[in-house]
Amino acid sequence: MNLLLNILPAWLLELLTPNENPSIASSLVLIFVVMATGIMLGKIKVAGVSLGSAGVMFTGIFAGHLGFRLEEGTLNFLKDAGLILVVYAIGMQVGPSFFSSLKKDGLIYNALAAGTVLLGAAGTIILFKITSTGMDNLVGIMSGAVTNTPGLGAAQATLLDLKNDFPEKTFNDPANAYAITYPFGVIGVILVMLLGKRLFNISVEKEMEQFEEGIRRNYPAPGHVKCRLIRPDFFGKTIQDLIEETNHTVIVSRLKHSGSTIVESPHNDTVLKERDVLMLVGLPADIENAVQLIGRVSNDRFIESQANTMTKGFLVTNDEAVRKSIGQLNLEDRYGARITRVYRAGLELLASPSLVLHFGDKIRVVGDQTALDNIAKLVGNSEKRLNEPQLLSIFLGIVFGVLLGSIPFVLPGLSAPVKLGMAAGPLLVALVISRYGGIRTMHSYLNQSAMLFMKDFGMCLFFAAVGIHAGDSFYQTFITYNGWLWVVYGMCITMLPLLITIIIARVFLKMNYMPMMGLASGSYTDPAALAFSTNYFKSDLPMQAYATVYPLVTILRILVAQVLVLYFTT
Repeated sequence: MNLLLNILPAWLLELLTPNENPSIASSLVLIFVVMATGIMLGKIKVAGVSLGSAGVMFTGIFAGHLGFRLEEGTLNFLKDAGLILVVYAIGMQVGPSFFSSLKKDGLIYNALAAGTVLLGAAGTIILFKITSTGMDNLVGIMSGAVTNTPGLGAAQATLLDLKNDFPEKTFNDPANAYAITYPFGVIGVILVMLLGKRLFNISVEKEMEQFEEGIRRNYPAPGHVKCRLIRPDFFGKTIQDLIEETNHTVIVSRLKHSGSTIVESPHNDTVLKERDVLMLVGLPADIENAVQLIGRVSNDRFIESQANTMTKGFLVTNDEAVRKSIGQLNLEDRYGARITRVYRAGLELLASPSLVLHFGDKIRVVGDQTALDNIAKLVGNSEKRLNEPQLLSIFLGIVFGVLLGSIPFVLPGLSAPVKLGMAAGPLLVALVISRYGGIRTMHSYLNQSAMLFMKDFGMCLFFAAVGIHAGDSFYQTFITYNGWLWVVYGMCITMLPLLITIIIARVFLKMNYMPMMGLASGSYTDPAALAFSTNYFKSDLPMQAYATVYPLVTILRILVAQVLVLYFTT
């Protein structure tokens, strides 16, 4: 080894060997080497579970233990920038479904998740009262135990502010405790999942069947039915009369007169005749009501013909169509065509006149070839433009998020103001921007691969910076503070609140076990536990509850970490 070091040029040694005063170049080399080796470590599976991007943190700790350092300015920048990228990508990803999920089951999921967060905070306070461990370390133990990276970032930022306000005081870095308890936090959530399965004698197949039945009942997707017009009350009336009679809850996408084989996409002023066959699109209950109102279900197959009237999907990429309602586009009168469905962020929406189109939406249109060609020009339908990253939206969104996160507000009894911080601020802005699709010509759309890259790259940056910094004193901290005792504290914070939540959800609320797994993973913002649940139970169903509670839990964990630091360290 010494021979190798002797033959290497000085400039290369400076980049590749430990240095107490590293250059920016050597810091960048170190960061990317740590991330690369951490990703390889994270791919190793033990009992079906892998560390994923968290492996970067452990290679960072090892590098820090060996004496590698980051230039201080680079360290702080990479840590904060990585955290912002993670939470902003999460907000963009779950924003469209987040607000709609707050209805019905979403409120229950978020209430249970919030209760889990508060129980973990209560457990942390109890440990503070009955042990000699300071809150600066305990908030790191808690953040690692619940595998919450933004909470750790918020705690570190708050401690830094306190150090500036109270220079005579000394605070420990919570990243050391976080690194010690993090892997056991992942294991603890998985153990609770398996314990709950055994405790309640769960049959995965039965739970999946019941869950899917409940989804179809509570959140029905738009469907279509062929209907024969036989009620005399509607003979001679127009399509518009029928739409108004059904309170605009159904769409007539196709019409065929009795005895004819010609199918048309009707206008609102098209007159209905006896025994016409109509293709009705809408939610199942609304379609059933409409059929009872005008006639009976038909088995006529000619109305499905694509000869004259076709069905085609288009991407909304033209600024002239973005942020306009379907009623404003008025495709029926302009082109004799109708939008029947809108697909957005995995959701299938009925094309009601008031529905506003977002950049990146996919619309399903029924009309003749000429109309479809005109609509393609109107809405854009450019997959190339869709794949272009909306960098302006990302940059300005992050600017507004940082500004929002920097606003101080005072809570009673605290010695310093609380801030949403570098995590919650960008997260909230991303949620709002993704919900409303952007502002004017600034679109919020990001394709799935771009969001995943943004989130994973940010997570790797944060884990690498935190790990290298924590590795400097990790071993000494573990020995000095009896790290195994911290692991026990962490397992209590991990398992007890989650067990209580699962018992309440199953026994008192009769909740299906599949969303409970997503709820458990989301309450701890734990992608590793989510991956385990989807692989072990061979279902993607837990992901829905995970996405529902993730934003609220992230904000609560950030605020709880700050409040605990401010209340119990000053």
